[in-house]
Amino acid sequence: MPSVATIPECARYVPPPPTTENLEWAEIPVVDLAKARTSEGRQELVPLVRDAFQTYGFCYGINHGYTSAQKDRIFDIADVPFTKVTQEEMKDYLADLANAANYQGYKSRRVWKVDSESGTKDQVELYSVNIDVTRRQHPAALRRYIPEVDAFAQHNHFNILHPILRILALTLEVPEETLVEKHTFRADGQTAVSFMKYFPRSDEEEQITKNVWLKGHTDIGSISILWSQPVSGLQVLSPDGKWKFVCHIDNAVIINTGDTIDFLSGGFYKPTIHRVIQPPVDQRGSDRLCVMYFGMPQDDVLLLPLKESPVLQKVGIQRRVEDADAPTMNGWRTARVRTYGLSDLKKSKEAGVEEEYVKGIVVKHYN
Repeated sequence: MPSVATIPECARYVPPPPTTENLEWAEIPVVDLAKARTSEGRQELVPLVRDAFQTYGFCYGINHGYTSAQKDRIFDIADVPFTKVTQEEMKDYLADLANAANYQGYKSRRVWKVDSESGTKDQVELYSVNIDVTRRQHPAALRRYIPEVDAFAQHNHFNILHPILRILALTLEVPEETLVEKHTFRADGQTAVSFMKYFPRSDEEEQITKNVWLKGHTDIGSISILWSQPVSGLQVLSPDGKWKFVCHIDNAVIINTGDTIDFLSGGFYKPTIHRVIQPPVDQRGSDRLCVMYFGMPQDDVLLLPLKESPVLQKVGIQRRVEDADAPTMNGWRTARVRTYGLSDLKKSKEAGVEEEYVKGIVVKHYN
């Protein structure tokens, strides 16, 4: 981050206190990322990370290198696109979901379908910044903070994403840099810092959607990093088939697997199924501000399983598509962005599940 003397002023974002309700929390392992800085530490973390991602698809990360003050500063900046930029100005920075098929820029509310039958749409605003922060212009109120967003992107990439990818490579018994080499910083791709704000909805919408704010889904990329915040609502589909809340841990990150890791690991690691629902009673009426880092391989990476892995050779590869038809990262991302929340889904034979086909591959959505 820039020195204190050069940091521009920014209004403080003050979140509500954590819930005091007795919710059903998911038992998610905690990974000490300080250990991931050495080869010995990464080896020590192999069984913990492997079991976390195979059981829940989630783990917490602590001791990642940012102080609480640095984390708070990022949340201050994250709120700027939603409080200091007018809706009229944001129209000049809309993400081109249909053509460019990426989330660079601003996504307004009421774009994604939350309930297929009624057509009820989301109350979520999103502003995403590519890791090449110069790739497109940003709203005037945000420009002074872009150097800090750039530093934040680098911190996530090198101090959280890459260490986790190295550990995952070790779990598959392939060279440590195997997955890192597919996630080069500044390469042509769509890895991004994303700021997302959920807004309260009407009682009517809550009733129609059964309190679901973002239906159950999997992420497009490889590893998603969510900076923990106190407004509860994030849930993970647990192995027993129940939706369980993800508990807030101050200054921790919540790390989950996405579609791309499923492809590359030959099904050894499934993408995490998660959703967002209305916060508990003592937090209702509060906005839910999120800071995320969505890690993706560079666009030209072919999403083939790591057949050289002794682990996959032993347990077998579960392909989502034949190797000859495997998409590139660019192909998979563009196809999913163009359909997510926009296409008409079909009911699955599984209860509470809807489906669509993306590049010939079944993609499920969960209610």
